[in-house]
Amino acid sequence: MLTMNRRGLLGAGAGAAGLAGLTALTPAWARGANIHNGVIRSGSDEVSGSSIDLTIGEGPRVVQGRRGHAIAVNGSVPGPLVRLKEGEPVRLNVTNTLSQDSSIHWHGLLVPFQFDGVPGVSFPGIKPGETFTYDLPAIRQTGTYWWHSHSDLQEQAGHYGPIVIDPAGADPVQADRDYVLLLSEFTPMHPHAIMDKLKKGEGYFNYQKTTWTDDYPLSGEDRRMWAQMRMMPTDILDVTGSTYTYLANGHGPLEGLEFLFNPGERVRIRVINGSAMSFFNVRIPGARMQIVAADGQNVRPVAVEEFQIGTAETYDFVVEPTGEAMTIVAESMDRSGMAVATLASRPGARAAVPALRDPPLLTMADMGMSGMDHGGGMAGMDGSDDSISGMDHSAMGHAPANPATTSAAEPMGAMDMGGMNMRDTSMLSPDVAVGPGLDMVAMNPVDRMGDPGIGLDKVPHKVLTYRDLVALEPNDDLRTPSRQMEIHLTGNMERFMWSFDGKKFSSVSDEPIRFAYNERVRVKLVNDTMMAHPIHLHGHFFELVNGAPADRQPQKHTVIVQPGGSASFDLTADESGDWAFHCHLLYHMHAGMFQIVTVAPKGDAPEQERVGEHG
Repeated sequence: MLTMNRRGLLGAGAGAAGLAGLTALTPAWARGANIHNGVIRSGSDEVSGSSIDLTIGEGPRVVQGRRGHAIAVNGSVPGPLVRLKEGEPVRLNVTNTLSQDSSIHWHGLLVPFQFDGVPGVSFPGIKPGETFTYDLPAIRQTGTYWWHSHSDLQEQAGHYGPIVIDPAGADPVQADRDYVLLLSEFTPMHPHAIMDKLKKGEGYFNYQKTTWTDDYPLSGEDRRMWAQMRMMPTDILDVTGSTYTYLANGHGPLEGLEFLFNPGERVRIRVINGSAMSFFNVRIPGARMQIVAADGQNVRPVAVEEFQIGTAETYDFVVEPTGEAMTIVAESMDRSGMAVATLASRPGARAAVPALRDPPLLTMADMGMSGMDHGGGMAGMDGSDDSISGMDHSAMGHAPANPATTSAAEPMGAMDMGGMNMRDTSMLSPDVAVGPGLDMVAMNPVDRMGDPGIGLDKVPHKVLTYRDLVALEPNDDLRTPSRQMEIHLTGNMERFMWSFDGKKFSSVSDEPIRFAYNERVRVKLVNDTMMAHPIHLHGHFFELVNGAPADRQPQKHTVIVQPGGSASFDLTADESGDWAFHCHLLYHMHAGMFQIVTVAPKGDAPEQERVGEHG
């Protein structure tokens, strides 16, 4: 357990820290109701107390000379840091001044379902000109979270902000300074224009495609095989730095966000990936970071030099900066850009900013072929071969007893890909709909909890994996799951179609995933695509089945399912109501990778102690 003394607490970023507690002094235009005559600010204020007012507005926004339209809350992007207190209720009054419906979802918070903030699922949304009050009972948790719109594509335009919940008692993670680092993106392009381009042209934003003159480490045979599959080994992110400017607390990399420290201090950084479509690789060259919390839940400290954070995840780490300054680098997973902040011992101090690393390439593991016989014998596999359907899948890694390890990149040339069927639907369960929305089936989707993330399996330093996460406090429900559910993440990348079990949300809205109240279920997610998906369940925490002891499995609200792999979690369905369950890549969700989870009313079912209720 970390035993540092917490001597000070600061809010977000040096640029915003001085504004903490000064909300009352914020000019009216900055509160969102009338910002048409001003430019939306970068960074955020802080709001707290038993009654909090938030106003959604819109206006022009400029980032590093690029001008676009943005949606802001209380006049800034990100919107204000909402600081709450464990054990205390709060009324959040949200006024919508837009000309369209809006909403706020409290990402990771345990709230009554009618205040979860998802239009069409838990409430009707907030009409233009209306105020909706989220009347939350006593807060049951602590940690780092965030909020964002769940209406249309507003999140992409800037409608998001951080949440910090302070513990009622002593914080096991103590530090001298405490900062929030919210990562996101800015683009002058309208979100629906991005969606249109994704639907019309696969790889529209990929400026790192292979060519006959590139210097990617691919042999001629590799290139022919990728061409035969009509896939790109550099198809890492759908939307990239070709249009995005990556942001740290709303600031572009040239806009100088800094976090001040004094030599010898321990600094806590609460990293929130509030982006619409980006994964980031976070590191501080020359420093080691102690990961102390994941998705708001405390974990046993893990020392790493880099970690990948998926969209919607949060990680807290503690670092002891040295020298005059150190650079916090948040490099996009495809390495097409980065967000930057500086740990500075004095205002204006700067350290070198490293260059972008070479773009990563997808591997055999990302195609769902981990652990298969690469040396031969696979050539000619095509799904019509009876020997395939009759294979012992448990020997290929389907059995739970075959845990995954890090999936190293492997040369494509070791297999005859031309003879393989990447859409062998005979390997799917009958629950999966087969149609044009499904263009790939993972042939050997092993558990990839031990993977550091795309492109990080060869770096010469320690990178966080899910297997490193161990809950700091014992979990409160140790029952063995009574059943197992398998859900496939499916898609057709060429047509930009995304779904669960081959069915996009619009076609299955009357068939939710149903749980009995207090039911204990093991859910296995199988990724039948070549993209990593951050899957988020509203209103609950689940426990990753990551090899940690049963009573110390880490609790999260979002899990990354690596391409062609699988991930499992145990869920206690103890929050009754209807909840959203979806990929947190905004355009994947918008395209159909979304479902509703219905937890039956509590009725006479016995009470189950929940997250944060240890006393």
